[in-house]
Amino acid sequence: MDYRRVVWTAFFLGALCMAGSFFAQYVLLLNPCPLCILQRLAVMAVMLVSGVCLLLPLVRRGAQRSAAVLISIPALWGAWVAAYQLWLQSLPDMERPSCGAPWTFRLRDWPLFDVWEPVVRGMGDCASRTAVLGVPLPVWTLLFAAAVLAVVWGGLLRRR
Repeated sequence: MDYRRVVWTAFFLGALCMAGSFFAQYVLLLNPCPLCILQRLAVMAVMLVSGVCLLLPLVRRGAQRSAAVLISIPALWGAWVAAYQLWLQSLPDMERPSCGAPWTFRLRDWPLFDVWEPVVRGMGDCASRTAVLGVPLPVWTLLFAAAVLAVVWGGLLRRR
């Protein structure tokens, strides 16, 4: 199988995850917390890096390995944020720290804020346990990251 298909798969997994994220926020009316938004940005970064890698020639083994490493970095970051949020949710109520100010408050003076504000809009509580289809939201990000890592590294190792 051509490694370009592997990168396309990572890109489409990101697009599917982003569609689910926006569906949960704007259709199911779930309010994302700051950590949820960081996970969303990690998914967007996987899509962006995958898109850039698709523009490069992925014929040589070194280029494929570089693409796998570059795609893995935001996937691992998103998995770490999701694992941290799951840890926060596992704490007793009295020990849970605050998430901090919402991203819309933190970034409101940045250039072009009105353009990308829908991506970072949300004021949810990071410690609230919200589930979609019975699965907590951070677990969805962990599943996404695991799928992306399995696809890019499995595709690379299978080509040996």
